[in-house]
Amino acid sequence: MGMIAERGLEKLTMAALGREVGMSSGHLLYYFRSKDELLLQTLEWSEGRLGAERGRLLAARGTARGRLDAYVALYVPDGHRDPHWTLWLEVWNHSQNAGEDARERQVAIEGAWHRDLVALIAEGVSRGEFRQVDPDRFAARLRALLDGFSIHVAIGLRGTDRERTLGHVKEFLDASLG
Repeated sequence: MGMIAERGLEKLTMAALGREVGMSSGHLLYYFRSKDELLLQTLEWSEGRLGAERGRLLAARGTARGRLDAYVALYVPDGHRDPHWTLWLEVWNHSQNAGEDARERQVAIEGAWHRDLVALIAEGVSRGEFRQVDPDRFAARLRALLDGFSIHVAIGLRGTDRERTLGHVKEFLDASLG
């Protein structure tokens, strides 16, 4: 994950990766078949870790809004070249030419984030913490907002950073759900 974040997939060679992990490039290709498969499996591994952390955050006691803020904090990259977000950028870049299996695996990862967010928003609405919104539609819009801001943070767009992004999202949530 670190090597992909540091170099990008195009500059990553299987030989260099093999040296880093103590395996031959042939051995890596035996297990992963291609750099694209290596990228997708690395993202699935990373998402598995984040999914477990997201599950703990969402199962914690407290208000729906407090857990929504924790979800947002987990979603937004830590900063420029955040390794997890760099993986996503590479996957999205390769998605146009990806096979159906790879696309379905990507949809499964995205779907987990979406389902968790929908459930959290629905809970907040049912408890009266949030105003009445369609949880699925609101989640789709919120994730699009988060993706847009997160891309700016991950690529290091001048004038965009994690704290500023979290502030924008907080204002949006206050106005939309308040």
